[in-house]
Amino acid sequence: MTRSADPPGGGLLLGLLLLFLGPASLSAQGVASPPPPTSPPGSILIEGGWLFDATGSDRVPNPGVVVREGVIERVGVEPGWSPPPGMHTLRIGDDDTLLPGFFDLHAHYAVDLHGEGRVDDTEVYPAVFLGNGVTSTFPAGEVDPVGMRALRLRIEGGEQVGPRLYNSGPYYGSWRSGWSREITPDSIRAEVDHWVGQGVHGFKAKGISPEHLEALIEAAHAHGRTVTGHLDSGFRNSVNPREAIAMGIDRIEHFEGGDDMPPTRSAYASLVEMSPSSPAFAEQVGRFVEHGVHYNATLTAYGYFGAQDPEFFEYFWPEMELLAPEVRVEVEGRLPRRVNAQFEEIFRVKKGLLHRFWELGGGHLITLGTDHPSWGQFFSGFGVHREMHAMVAAGIPEADVLRIATINGARALGVDDRLGTIEEGKLGDMVVVRGDPLSEIRATRNPPWVVVGGVVHDAPALLDGVRGQLGRR
Repeated sequence: MTRSADPPGGGLLLGLLLLFLGPASLSAQGVASPPPPTSPPGSILIEGGWLFDATGSDRVPNPGVVVREGVIERVGVEPGWSPPPGMHTLRIGDDDTLLPGFFDLHAHYAVDLHGEGRVDDTEVYPAVFLGNGVTSTFPAGEVDPVGMRALRLRIEGGEQVGPRLYNSGPYYGSWRSGWSREITPDSIRAEVDHWVGQGVHGFKAKGISPEHLEALIEAAHAHGRTVTGHLDSGFRNSVNPREAIAMGIDRIEHFEGGDDMPPTRSAYASLVEMSPSSPAFAEQVGRFVEHGVHYNATLTAYGYFGAQDPEFFEYFWPEMELLAPEVRVEVEGRLPRRVNAQFEEIFRVKKGLLHRFWELGGGHLITLGTDHPSWGQFFSGFGVHREMHAMVAAGIPEADVLRIATINGARALGVDDRLGTIEEGKLGDMVVVRGDPLSEIRATRNPPWVVVGGVVHDAPALLDGVRGQLGRR
């Protein structure tokens, strides 16, 4: 697959607020001034604590990770090795863990805070994702693809802090405002040509017909781009994932599909009755494995609309403080939301199905996606931690869940040669967390530091910097 060049990760050094602090080092207790102008950007030694590099299942004492000009130069430094002049040192706590940065492959930047429909937030959300350790995002359908492209260019150019943004362009299917069922395959191909020229990394189908999906996959693959789909059961001229896999789709969102989802009713109606022990389910998982199709379960996407079990939906950071004060009053006036009983049941059922998917050999194909176009109560960046917690609760080991959130996402986007693990030659995208996420997955919450292309960001400061700004008209 053709791979486009990665941006340097977009970051302004912590620096401006730290100009007059001591020596060129960083610690959990304080931060120092940025390196002098002659020092290569994104050059740092990270020492202390523990390392989970996502190539295996163990956490090991951190041997020292050196990033030079945004690229990991070495993992492991000799005793007595000293960083060259101008290179920063980040000393992490004795029980802190250094991990690859997280991927969110269903990372909606969309919010609907005023009850007027979804809009993509490009001001606050980049900081929210990054402040939660998310260093790569794929929106899986953009409401405003022009505005989202502009955001990507600002991040790449260092004008705005944010994660790597792999644009998905507009939705393909009835979910797009103004979509015509009469659109021709030639028109779809022309659209794909246009958006690839605008830098779109992959495409998302939702509410699409078989003919249109085939055209989208063909056109995207001609450019070395991937296609993912929120599909259905075949009901009302939709596409069952079983058929989409045969067409060559790269990723599937939400519904595994197969014979357990007959075309006589919607996928939602079938999902609540599905059983992990079903032979048809095992057969469908086999199709995913045989064809190497990635699966984005989006477990918690349904729980937000359900009873919001506090085990998963407690606040570990006061998320609603992101809202502008007048917007917060408006949002709180609409709470509590009515519980969607079907989605609450789906949240329960999907955990069993996901565990069986993993058990049947599909663990390397599972990816992490939050899929939460927010109405103001919860926000996607924080949702990454809830999704990991739900996967562990489904019976997937913590080490596998951390790989799902890192290297699996990189593979699914076709960037695993540059991202997803902490290895020499890869880009320096990492996150520091407190404690051991291999024994308690909730240790990923509230990270102190996040690193993009070797540039260190104070994660709590990123979140504090956007308090009270979301939704302001």
